Amino acid sequence: MSEPAKASPGDRSPSAPLSVGTPSSDRVQSKPAILALEDGSVFRGLAFGADAAIAGECVFNTSMTGYQEILTDPSYFGQIVTMTAVQIGNTGVNDEDAEAAAPKVSGFVVRELSPVVSSWRATLSLDEYLRRHGIPGISEVDTRALTKKLRVEGAMRCCLSTLPLSGEEAVQRARKWQNMAGSDYVKDVTCAEPFIWLPDDATNHNEAYVPAGTSFGSVQPPAHRFHVAAFDYGAKYSIFRKLVRHGFEVMVFPAGASAAQIAEHRPDAVFLSNGPGDPAALPYVYKTVTELLPEYPVFGICLGHQMITHALGGVTYKLKFGHRGGNQPVKNLETGRVSITAQNHGFATDPKSVENRGAKITEINLNDGTVEGLRHTSLPVFSVQYHPEAAPGPNDADPLFVDFYKLIEQRKLGKI
Repeated sequence: MSEPAKASPGDRSPSAPLSVGTPSSDRVQSKPAILALEDGSVFRGLAFGADAAIAGECVFNTSMTGYQEILTDPSYFGQIVTMTAVQIGNTGVNDEDAEAAAPKVSGFVVRELSPVVSSWRATLSLDEYLRRHGIPGISEVDTRALTKKLRVEGAMRCCLSTLPLSGEEAVQRARKWQNMAGSDYVKDVTCAEPFIWLPDDATNHNEAYVPAGTSFGSVQPPAHRFHVAAFDYGAKYSIFRKLVRHGFEVMVFPAGASAAQIAEHRPDAVFLSNGPGDPAALPYVYKTVTELLPEYPVFGICLGHQMITHALGGVTYKLKFGHRGGNQPVKNLETGRVSITAQNHGFATDPKSVENRGAKITEINLNDGTVEGLRHTSLPVFSVQYHPEAAPGPNDADPLFVDFYKLIEQRKLGKI
């Protein structure tokens, strides 16, 4: 296998910032739009973003900030995201906060689109950004009523249209959309070829905002750098940035890379990223993970956590409405510590399915008791369901990257 190219996905040149107080759109927000659910419910509002009609899974996110990171998180591929925060768009969009080269959501639903962009870092308004990437949005929707419906009845298929479309036709389009369960969306968001993530790459803008030698509140990265093979199942840029800042040289591989291809590059460890869709629909992924577990220290997050679950012989199931937001409380059963975490997933590990399979449940969600972490009892393998690279306000989960580094050190010393 040839050496990975020294580049990262998505070339983006910085844009000039907007003036503070810039109007969020250069067009009048009076064009009608429609959001229809598979149960026949129809929500009407005003269009923004692209002129398009799209179907997907309607979900909600309870984060107060960070809508740009949500829009560009590949884990949202195939989903139409509703924000529960009342006003969205006031900080516009900038070149530094994207988690992918382009937005990955199918559509965007908000209560109120901010009439102005007031952040000094903004280079585009939210309206213009979505228009540029062909994604429709709808505002003036009763997002409280929509969120309550999704919480009570569960995530639903839906259709969002900023084109002339009747309510009946929109409902029919929603019902014809494929279910999220059974869908493999990883193939749509993974990188095409292996590459090396460079710390000073054009897509890694953290250097301008984080003091040299720091790591988002963690200790200074160690001098020795371990080589980690990171699977891209739909990884966020922040994950690779975090790995680099915590002492790793990151080689990124497509989801379909084999264990033999990974072995050719002789990594010190393996990282399994987040990603979209149904984890049970990825047998080609967890077959490879099964082969890698005995050979390397492994750290998995989100979909990567679910891949470890399946590799151990466990199963996952679809949650009623999922966990999406920056305020999810997680308790570590080994230490008793509670962390506030950022999450984005619609599937979870069945705890009974991993019993007696070499894994120990280490963390649970305090809201519903679902599995949030696993650790292998004999191998240097662990995983979490949440996003430790995200900073929803607290940096509670940041030390997990330090734990990963120490795990590799212990393996190198022959202690595990």
